[in-house]
Amino acid sequence: MAQRRIYDHPDEADFVRFKPEFGRRFVVTVDTEEEFDWTRPIDREQHTVDSVTRLARFQEFCEAQGVCPIYLVDYPIIESSAAVGILRDAVAAGKAEVGVQLHPWVNPPFEEEVTERNTFAGNLPEALERAKFTALRGAIETRIGAPPLIYRAGRYGVGPHTARILSEGGIAIDTSVRARFDYSSGGGPNFRDLPIKPWWIDRQAGLMELPLTTVYWGAAWRLGARLYSRMWRVPRLRGALARVRVLERIPLTPEGVTIAEAIHGIDQAIKKDLPVLVFSFHSPSLAPGYTPYVRTEADLDALYNWWRAVFAHLAKRGVAPTRVSELIEAAELA
Repeated sequence: MAQRRIYDHPDEADFVRFKPEFGRRFVVTVDTEEEFDWTRPIDREQHTVDSVTRLARFQEFCEAQGVCPIYLVDYPIIESSAAVGILRDAVAAGKAEVGVQLHPWVNPPFEEEVTERNTFAGNLPEALERAKFTALRGAIETRIGAPPLIYRAGRYGVGPHTARILSEGGIAIDTSVRARFDYSSGGGPNFRDLPIKPWWIDRQAGLMELPLTTVYWGAAWRLGARLYSRMWRVPRLRGALARVRVLERIPLTPEGVTIAEAIHGIDQAIKKDLPVLVFSFHSPSLAPGYTPYVRTEADLDALYNWWRAVFAHLAKRGVAPTRVSELIEAAELA
């Protein structure tokens, strides 16, 4: 029997059940990556890692909030001595965890042409996807001193062979699925109809899918899956419906999502009985000027205020922080 692909829709029996004492939890995942110009075609050479020094401030902030961030590290980051020094110490102290984030265009071996389709690692030949993953996973374990147990494909680019590669590589959790989003127009996967609750990709191998959390909110939220995808030709209509609180798609991220929207998203995820809320953002947003979301120091202050408000609301709603090791421990395999 062929192994299920990550983007195959799970059956009801595949959803992960957690031990009752686990309760409802959240994780903070950081796409820890190089800086590049988001408005230009992806290039193998044109990038920097200048923002990595800002990881130290974010780590201190999370520690003060009682949160263990999960840094999903790609190849230029693991080659940075500055980044490794910050992450290695935090991981050794049990105050952070690291995982794998594969950006194939900057990850050796370099055998493929850099095209938009090839930026989704799952589109590469299986042997090349495996070789790139193995090189990055090995470098992370060597330089950080801990084996990574969680994976996210850069640009969410999983493919038909990714699950097998992850299982072989000792990964317990994939968090590449961005439910409610469709990347097929650029050659990537379509996650539009996938659920937001964790499920077993391969129960026997112990490989779990932990999708990023995105919810529909508004008066017509129950029709979100049916209506939202049909409005892709008229993005102005999506904006109009959001402004009048009829229908809005809310990913749990500080990038392009207001505090009020995030709180609506949290409340909606709780209403839908989601056991684990997955937050995410890109590490270059920790310094002004590298992403569209943080252009100034004032924008950066707003990002930290977003996290303060979100953490306070989560605490108010009884949603506690967790980490990869606790997720693995709490998941019931039977």
